[in-house]
Amino acid sequence: MLRNDKGFFLLELLLSLSALLMISLYLLPLLMDLRGQSKQVEIENKARQLMYEELQAKLIDSRTLTNYTFIQNKVEYKIIWSDPGAASQKEVCVKVEKNSFLPEIKVCGILE
Repeated sequence: MLRNDKGFFLLELLLSLSALLMISLYLLPLLMDLRGQSKQVEIENKARQLMYEELQAKLIDSRTLTNYTFIQNKVEYKIIWSDPGAASQKEVCVKVEKNSFLPEIKVCGILE
């Protein structure tokens, strides 16, 4: 006579909340790591794009080789021209310095 089937029992509610907590404790670090890797890949792709644009601009314009810094989305890309020692080849490197959020990224290409 005292049985009431119109709601959840307290134990059922606690079990479902603890299961939800366990799942979120497992998935949150994975999602944070995935977000960090995504940001790193995005920065590396931008560095490759800058390197490619520098090489193309040098082939088209044959301008002087100057080192400079490019800042986009609070990330500092350093464009560095060098002579690796070959006869007439020049090398351009795009470097992102290591900070607390990102590892050091360096992408290089040779002007042919």
